[in-house]
Amino acid sequence: MNNSEPSASNDAPEVEREVTDEVLVARAQAGDSRAYDALVTRHRGRIYAMIRQMTKNEADAWDLSQESFIKAWKALPRFETKARFTTWLYRIAHNTVYDWLRRRRPESGGELNDEIFGEDRIDPSSVTTPTMDRSPDEEMAGGELRDKIEAALEQLSPQHREVVVLKDVQGLAYKEIAEVMECSIGTVMSRLHYARQKLQTLLKDEYEAR
Repeated sequence: MNNSEPSASNDAPEVEREVTDEVLVARAQAGDSRAYDALVTRHRGRIYAMIRQMTKNEADAWDLSQESFIKAWKALPRFETKARFTTWLYRIAHNTVYDWLRRRRPESGGELNDEIFGEDRIDPSSVTTPTMDRSPDEEMAGGELRDKIEAALEQLSPQHREVVVLKDVQGLAYKEIAEVMECSIGTVMSRLHYARQKLQTLLKDEYEAR
């Protein structure tokens, strides 16, 4: 494989749109940078969205997304196809963001004291944010709601915010989130339960208005 960085082109070949990740990964591991460009084009939107939710800054999210894909390119020879490429990519993005957070906040040490709940007390179907049917004349109020949700998410710890984004925005399964965050499924469920409870408290007025 050559050592040049992927170009992240907007114009991945048309034929690549129907090719699976597994095929593109195999090609990229054989040195085909265009195959990796296709993988970047396919997944960069979701990676950027995840990092944007974590950093709350578009410029940082863009830089960290680019850094994540460059790291993935360099680590690709070590990627084992028995794992899902998307899960592996999310894990690289996760580690990139936490390295960035530790550099910015060295005093935190990246530590997290999870709220401990028994799995039998966790409702996997519980909602994270209120759902509201809006008529056209309520669009401005909807914008205010989005602002409140964003503000509430910012009050969560990075770990709790990330688990909400991965589960309720990106739609990953518990097992995938556990692989990304390198923790147990029980820890994922515990963090998600705590985060949802915290968001419900912060958005109490919106839940009562449903």
